[in-house]
Amino acid sequence: MRQKLVIGNWKMHGGLAVNAALLSAIQAGLPIANKAAVAVCVPYPYLSQTQQLLEKTVLAWGAQDISEHDQGAWTGEVSGSMLADFGSRYVLVGHSERRSFFAETDAVVAAKFFAAQRGGLIPVLCVGETLAEREAGITQTVIMRQLDVVLALVGIASFAKAVVAYEPVWAIGTGKTATPEQAQAVHVAIRARFAQEDENIASGLQILYGGSVKPSNAVEIFAQPDIDGGLIGGASLVAAEFLAICTAV
Repeated sequence: MRQKLVIGNWKMHGGLAVNAALLSAIQAGLPIANKAAVAVCVPYPYLSQTQQLLEKTVLAWGAQDISEHDQGAWTGEVSGSMLADFGSRYVLVGHSERRSFFAETDAVVAAKFFAAQRGGLIPVLCVGETLAEREAGITQTVIMRQLDVVLALVGIASFAKAVVAYEPVWAIGTGKTATPEQAQAVHVAIRARFAQEDENIASGLQILYGGSVKPSNAVEIFAQPDIDGGLIGGASLVAAEFLAICTAV
C-alpha cells in the first residue's frame, strides 16, 4: 500500500519569524498517529532555517526549483548538491508557474528531474493542463506529453524514487477545484501510462493532487483510490488549514 504524502508549497512567501511560528504550529498540531509523510518546500533563503527547525522532527523539507546544471557559470542558479547540503529531501520540478511564467519547456523540466536525482533528491514532477486545453478535450494528451519527455530522458526505473503531482493549471489559486471524479480520472491515466512500462513502479508511485485543496474538500478528494495525497499551496501557509488537510489524508 502506498504511503500518503502531503507537501506544502510556500511559493514566494515567508520570513524568519513567520516561518518559525508556522513550522512550530505544524509540528505541535500534527497528529502523533499521522500515517502520512509531510513535507514543506520553502524558498531557497530559508532552507537553512528550515533544516535547523525540522531536522529532529518527522517533517521533511525541500525546495521549489533546481538548476539542471550541477555546477559552473550559471549565476543565480542552485544545484541539487547545494540543496542536499541543507538536508532537502524533495524538490519541485515543472511547477505550472515555472512552465508558464519562466517558459520552462518539457525538455528543461526533464533535465531538472534528472539533476534532482543526480543530487540525491526526490523530484516531485508537476504536470497539468490549462483551462483552454481541458475545454479542448486534450487534457490527457498534454499530460502524457509532459510525462513522456521525462521518461525518454531518465527511464521508468527513475520513478521508483520520484513523485508525480497532477495540478490542473485552471485550479491553482483560482478557488476552482477539479471534482474528485475529474482528478481521479487523470490520476488513473497517469498510473496507466507508467504501468505500460513497469506495473510494479506504477502501483507504488505516489501521485499527488494539487489544485486549491482545502479542508472543506480534502476528505472527498483524498478518498479517491489513485490520489495519494496533495501538493498544497495557499492552505499550507495557515497552520490550522494545513493540519486539517494532513488529518484528512
